[in-house]
Amino acid sequence: MTVMQHIWIVLGVLFVLLNIAAGLIWVERRLLALWQDRLGPNRAGPLGILIVLADTLKLFFKEDWIPPFAEKRIFIFAPAIVVASVLLSFVIIPFAPHIVVADLNIGLLFFLAMSSLGVYSIVLGGWASNNKYALLGALRGASQMIAYEVFMGLSLMGVVMLTGSFNMGAIVEAQKDLWFIVTQPVGFLVFFIAGIAETHRLPFDIPEAESELIAGYHAEYSGMKFGMFFIGEYLGITLISAMMVALFFGGWLGPSFLPPLAWFALKTFFFIGIFILLRASLPRPRYDQLIEYGWKILLPVVLANLMITGAVALWMRGS
Repeated sequence: MTVMQHIWIVLGVLFVLLNIAAGLIWVERRLLALWQDRLGPNRAGPLGILIVLADTLKLFFKEDWIPPFAEKRIFIFAPAIVVASVLLSFVIIPFAPHIVVADLNIGLLFFLAMSSLGVYSIVLGGWASNNKYALLGALRGASQMIAYEVFMGLSLMGVVMLTGSFNMGAIVEAQKDLWFIVTQPVGFLVFFIAGIAETHRLPFDIPEAESELIAGYHAEYSGMKFGMFFIGEYLGITLISAMMVALFFGGWLGPSFLPPLAWFALKTFFFIGIFILLRASLPRPRYDQLIEYGWKILLPVVLANLMITGAVALWMRGS
């Protein structure tokens, strides 16, 4: 692949991802309205589609206020970390044959490393705000994300055992005959739950619980700095959905009546819809219940899945 082709792929991925992050504002509000039997946005443009433009303009022109008691440089820098770490995670995702920014042999490890950097955004933003509610939200977010990163990584090791590779393209190709959702349903379930916790979406939005922490780690943020946290959250939903498709649902693989890229997009948007549906239907657990659920239930389950997968893989190679 030539340098120009790489540049076009990078620009195309950036363009699509940033537009998806903006468009999900409208998609989420419309789907929530549908599931909750109400209208949702319906005034600004056809079906309320211009609500995206209205929200964007509001964030751009809103007063960019920095609290006088905040640690200014870190306060400004923190929101950029979450966007940068999520965008970097996308470079290893194979959207279709030969459509990938970086076809790394350690792609899965790179994804885990980049996704773990997002915790710095929460911690630094909460601490630099010099606000007790923001700090409490940051501490909650850090412990939640660090804990569930463990389960996320372990849930993927079964896939690595079956393919013998950390390369995302090789993992997709290994599913030509059978998707890994069939052989690794437990790994998928743990990865899905850990993905919800990593993106701190409902029901695991404990770091920003409005009824307890007024907004959590971004309580003092406004304007485009708040908007970057917002964009980072929607990019995170898209990232986890795309990873589930690539790791467990055959990636771009599908019947030939649609191109590979279309299959990947359809599968990804299906899981984005699941993320939004969870927000409409599930209550928020207590913080201690979330942590206890992870260490006492998910950890034993994912370790048992690893042992069973390893035993079956060794038996199949021996036979």
